[in-house]
Amino acid sequence: MDLTGDKPSAPRSSPVYVHNPHLDSLKDDVLYHFSLGTRTHNLPAMFGDVKFVCVGGSPWRIKSFTEYIAAELAIEEPNSGYANICAGTDRYTMYKVGPVLSVSHGMGIPSIAIMLHELIKLLHHAHCTDVTVIRIGTSGGIGLEPGTVVVTKQSVDATFLPRLEQVILGKTVVRNTDLDQGLAEELLQCSKELSQFETVIGNTMCTLDFYEGQARLDGALCSYTEKDKQDYLIKAKEAGVCNIEMESSVFAAMCKLSGLRAAVVCVTLLDRLKGDQLNSSHDVLHDYQLRPQILVGYYIKKHLKAKGEHV
Repeated sequence: MDLTGDKPSAPRSSPVYVHNPHLDSLKDDVLYHFSLGTRTHNLPAMFGDVKFVCVGGSPWRIKSFTEYIAAELAIEEPNSGYANICAGTDRYTMYKVGPVLSVSHGMGIPSIAIMLHELIKLLHHAHCTDVTVIRIGTSGGIGLEPGTVVVTKQSVDATFLPRLEQVILGKTVVRNTDLDQGLAEELLQCSKELSQFETVIGNTMCTLDFYEGQARLDGALCSYTEKDKQDYLIKAKEAGVCNIEMESSVFAAMCKLSGLRAAVVCVTLLDRLKGDQLNSSHDVLHDYQLRPQILVGYYIKKHLKAKGEHV
């Protein structure tokens, strides 16, 4: 009960944090890999209304998601052209439709980490608040039917521990890889409402390599047996791991430190307990890859409707 007689205060906005005092001394912060900068671009005017950021490894997937979300939100004609904001560089692609920003991040922890440093600074310089960031992608499943969508509960390393280890100034720094559990549950509920494909919440193993790091038998190098592989993947499953990819740990750690509500939504393209190579047809794989964007698009549209914004 409010005993002061004052009206209840409005919910406080959550800013995007940068934990770097050295940025204050920069006259111009150049976001080199985006071909953007604080002196050359009016970042608040360009990005100040962003509330959702969707990131994915493939430039094609990000362009596809942009076209999809534009149609879902009825913001632009589905067949209209979309300008790549990062056209001045070939490292990443970026598109904006209303409050939704979509950015590619390449493959692996180093590539997504570079992108996230500049994305977080961009959102900070643009004075964005209450931002939700969702990684949409593909993965290998463990004991799941191909096409199952996994919403990550926790990102774990190759020893099944929820941590990101990074060497800074010659010292190992360990960072937390928790993701927003409320957001994960919201996404699961959205999938139930869609009722189009199976979606589960579980741990995601983030590796440093696609082949040996993920216990594949089909790389150029391999020093273990099929039994070794199966034993390892079964241990991963027993530790709650549902799928394997290569970006979630640094994504979770950096978003958490920056005050960003974050989720990872990846479709499984195969069951790694049954094989290592993709044998499904192009059409089937294409359908699978659309599932995360369908789920995330539904979530964004539902969220905007709940806020009373026109969609």
